Amino acid sequence: MQQGLLEVQELKKYFVTSQGTVRAVDEVSFVLQEGETLGLVGESGSGKSTTAYTVIGIYAPTAGKILFRGQDISAPVSKRPKALKRAIQIVFQDPGTSLNPRRSIGQILELPLKVHGIGTRRDRRERVVELLRLVELPEDYFYKSPHMLGGGERQMVAIARALATEPELVILDEPTSALDVSIQAKIINMLLRFQEEMGLSYLFITHDLSLMRNVASRVAIMYLGKICELAPTEEFFQQPLHPYTQMLLSSIPVVSDDEEAVKPKKVVSQGEIPSPVNPPPGCRFHTRCLEAGEGCRKALPEMVEVNEGHLVSCLKYQPGVASASPRAQEEVEG
Repeated sequence: MQQGLLEVQELKKYFVTSQGTVRAVDEVSFVLQEGETLGLVGESGSGKSTTAYTVIGIYAPTAGKILFRGQDISAPVSKRPKALKRAIQIVFQDPGTSLNPRRSIGQILELPLKVHGIGTRRDRRERVVELLRLVELPEDYFYKSPHMLGGGERQMVAIARALATEPELVILDEPTSALDVSIQAKIINMLLRFQEEMGLSYLFITHDLSLMRNVASRVAIMYLGKICELAPTEEFFQQPLHPYTQMLLSSIPVVSDDEEAVKPKKVVSQGEIPSPVNPPPGCRFHTRCLEAGEGCRKALPEMVEVNEGHLVSCLKYQPGVASASPRAQEEVEG
């Protein structure tokens, strides 16, 4: 595995419940390079947000390693050095719950500066004003409370708070999903500008695959706790390999004939996502896959590199494995 800014190695995060053990994240591996955006995409329950919370240190991993610039940071955030906490920040999905309603916007933005011992009181106030300007909010918002702001403005405050400590890596946990479309575009453009100006790296968690086309450098697809495909964005949209990826892409609305031409044929979804408490044997997706055969029900496919940087976990792309349906086998042999 190529060394990068962030390396996640065979990460597992299990939760023990009264119904059994939930395998929320099950042997997930990826590398995030400095200055890039890696999109981690999946339906609800795929494990993408749990992956993000384990990377940031909210959850302690059940197994596996998380490396930041080669340093093991697998410990919970409370046990991490302050320098690491400063270097890795997160923007949550809902700013309505992530901002303390009892504090003013100025106090919210000043808190991470206080925690990390950054500057004098005057320096911190100037930095807060600078952060407000950065996210295009008026200076007088310093005295406002979160409930006085709209959803988009609250998310801008959340982004400003994440940038207060001048981090290297920002985890974006569906930062636009709770916002109106017009505000979504403004937030995305703002994030892209910050990345270019500050050299930021993003781990972008989302269920919106179409959003990744113009945002992400690479895209990873998660299904039931595992990554099933990872590829550079352009190749990912032009040549999706995994049946689950093809299903997701075929359901994206298009507005032009050019987009329709490169869109995969309509793949009908069947069944429902199995429970992470009792995942199916073999390929996790075989219960919903129209191409699944006997081999898919028995063998857990390994992640293999089909093209440079394009990895997929599907038996029909593994040499010498009689995988699935006759159609799939014909593709391999052809």
